[in-house]
Amino acid sequence: MAIRYVSPLGSQAEADAFIWAAQHGADVISCSWGPEDGAWWDPRDPLHHTVVPLPDSTRLAIDWAVANGRNGKGCVITWAAGNGNESVDNDGYASYEKVIAVAACHAKGKRSAYSDFGKAIWCTFPSNDTVLPIPGIWTTDRSASAGYNPGQVSRGDAAGNYVNDFGGTSSACPGVAGVAALILARNPSLRWDEVKDLLKRSCDQIDPSAGKYDTNGHSTLYGYGRINAKRAVELAAPAIPTPTTVHTSTAIIPIRDLQTSRLSVQVAETTLLTSVKIGVDIEHSYIGDLIIKVVPPNSTGVSPILLHNRIGGGTDNIQTTYDVTKTPDLMALVGKNPKGKWSLTVQDKEKLDTGRILQFSVTLIF
Repeated sequence: MAIRYVSPLGSQAEADAFIWAAQHGADVISCSWGPEDGAWWDPRDPLHHTVVPLPDSTRLAIDWAVANGRNGKGCVITWAAGNGNESVDNDGYASYEKVIAVAACHAKGKRSAYSDFGKAIWCTFPSNDTVLPIPGIWTTDRSASAGYNPGQVSRGDAAGNYVNDFGGTSSACPGVAGVAALILARNPSLRWDEVKDLLKRSCDQIDPSAGKYDTNGHSTLYGYGRINAKRAVELAAPAIPTPTTVHTSTAIIPIRDLQTSRLSVQVAETTLLTSVKIGVDIEHSYIGDLIIKVVPPNSTGVSPILLHNRIGGGTDNIQTTYDVTKTPDLMALVGKNPKGKWSLTVQDKEKLDTGRILQFSVTLIF
């Protein structure tokens, strides 16, 4: 959707545009505008050193779009870094942490001469160049004489519907917005900050000698590098759910002083395990009395695994899940056939306090 407003920086209309876009279903917001640039070829232009802060009203509107757009997952906002061959960090719009500042490179894998630089540059996308005779980006045009291409093949196409010399960070920015859209098409569940991080991880480091990438992989000229759209879409693939089966036994099994109580479940699956989790729900007034073990089927060849060994003192009750992180001995079950009877044993080692087993579950992860 195109949103047109004719008003100065910091106006209410500027802020309203972000709210309107988010409320009307925008997933990605591409902004190829901002404070006036200095002349990229003139290092003495005083505009290079002008600091333009992000107005509070616009900042709050961006924050709202990031927090509430896409049903709470947040709009992804890309921003043209600027064409002044100057520091983007002076531009409060493009350097705001909740947007993605996009620099420009050209077809030879180097920085476009006009492209802004600085700490806030997040990534780079291909555009034109103002020094080398390198083509720009193809884009739609007003038809024939009304547009930039009157109908010359050298300028685009014979019908004049396209033009081939779109440039600046204004063309790089919507390129990244397009990749963000591809990412969300592949995985709509991603939050805005996850998309921003994924774009970072997709980047190719170009021009390594002049780029001077730091130990974190960031360059003040190229950010984390030039976006690799194919890799970005590959990285966006949703995680494949891990096949699991949960077997649960629910009963009231008394835990008596100086005795052992037991609750079991029967498992029919024969697929080899990649992991296992043991769920326990026990009522007891002094869990420091208890020794709790899980007893796998005899066919696994795995001895009873200790889950709880008289810790916790006078704490009441145990309601927890034991996994390979909490109980590394469960790793012994990896690669085993789980078929058979699984049991939970609870030994009460002292007098006075009693309790009961309420539930025992075995989560099989294949």
